[in-house]
Amino acid sequence: MARRRNRPGDSDDGELSVGDLIEGPTEVISPAALAAARAAGPAPDAGVDETHDLSAYATRDLTPPAGTEDLTGRSGGHHGGPAARPRVVLPGLPRPGALRRRALRDALPGIGRARRPDAAPPVELAVAGVTVDRAHLAEYDRVCGFRLADALPATYPHVLGFPLALRLMTLPEFPFPLAGVVHVGNRITVHRPVPADVPWDFVAYAGNLRPHARGRQVDVVLVGSVDGAEVWRGVSTYLGRERGAGGGAGRDPGERPAPPAATAHWRLTPRVGTDYARVSGDHNPIHTSRLGARLFGFPRPIAHGMWSKARCLAALESRLPEAYTVEVGFKLPVPLPSTVAFSAVPGWDFALHDARTGRPHMVGTVR
Repeated sequence: MARRRNRPGDSDDGELSVGDLIEGPTEVISPAALAAARAAGPAPDAGVDETHDLSAYATRDLTPPAGTEDLTGRSGGHHGGPAARPRVVLPGLPRPGALRRRALRDALPGIGRARRPDAAPPVELAVAGVTVDRAHLAEYDRVCGFRLADALPATYPHVLGFPLALRLMTLPEFPFPLAGVVHVGNRITVHRPVPADVPWDFVAYAGNLRPHARGRQVDVVLVGSVDGAEVWRGVSTYLGRERGAGGGAGRDPGERPAPPAATAHWRLTPRVGTDYARVSGDHNPIHTSRLGARLFGFPRPIAHGMWSKARCLAALESRLPEAYTVEVGFKLPVPLPSTVAFSAVPGWDFALHDARTGRPHMVGTVR
């Protein structure tokens, strides 16, 4: 077995020893900075806009009924989150690979940290001057189906700032281990198009920890700014599954209505998982490895939810306005390989279903 050799800057506590030969340790938030944040106390969660339950769209015609809530303008209006939440500024983006290894270690029985905090982390993380690698952007466009353009796709800032959100989710104060969370919803608000040649500032924070029928869920907010003005905001809702959970009504097991007529069919190969992992930095093994998927209860790898969202937006790309909010609910996983049916109606409401069974994978709205 290869033995690790310490490098300058490596931690001596062994916390990230597994896999350090590949990528090196992640950026560490100093104990002094976290202590200052804890001493300030938890901040209110008023600045967190939770994603909405879009289940109804998965079981009926996609045409929006009269009086459907307009999601436009629900971006919160808090630049970088509530001012009362202490901010920890990092010198650069953390390394997502090392953070994933930490998350996997935390999931191991007898090794990982036990956690059940009753609140989200009382701190927000920030990083400034994040630039876009145009080669990486072009590869992301190819993997997700976007055309090459100077303006960034709506889902690309999620990938650009993902390491910061990932660092937040690996803090000891995060309510559940990252390895077991399920991404159940995502909402993105684009305030204006942003070209690829400008630097971004990101802030990440979490809040609105609440019960769910299968555990608890929390919203992780990532805010992107250019020249001091918010231009993009993403809200991801994550479910932490817990034994003995309650507090929500179960789904009606009745017959599922027929899915809407398909606009297109897409044949997805296992490369969807590995290619998106490469361009997104999200190397969760449930997306890239048959064995990894089985360890978490899936018979074969599943597509990333954010790839599914990006692929749907790419199909609508030429018909989207310059500013909009797009919200999706992730339903049943998309197994790889499989064939999915994409449905969309002007408005826009859209969905992904299993092409053979009609089972819903994802439903969404653009407003």
